[in-house]
Amino acid sequence: MSPRPQTDALRGSLDLLVLKTLSLETTHGWGIGQRIQQISDGVLEVNQGSLYPALQRLEKEGLITSEWRVSANSRRARFYELTASGHRALGTEIESWRRFTAGLEAVLRTA
Repeated sequence: MSPRPQTDALRGSLDLLVLKTLSLETTHGWGIGQRIQQISDGVLEVNQGSLYPALQRLEKEGLITSEWRVSANSRRARFYELTASGHRALGTEIESWRRFTAGLEAVLRTA
């Protein structure tokens, strides 16, 4: 069995990654993808085609807000910021992820 692309592993965790990244700083969509790749030492790459629908969904759910600003390279970009609800959702998502990974580890440790 060949290893699956890391994009399969990202599916289902994208919201968590976006919320965590925005808890660190307000940034634009491209910056979110770059930050995730940087923090993960290049292990995680976020497909822009998945990222922007996720940002729209998170904004519709009231977990993030956005506004147009000028980026560091003097271009207009939509900057995203976590809301109070987003901070609470991030805590819940982290707890859920930790339970999931603990269960997964338990299964993988079995002989």
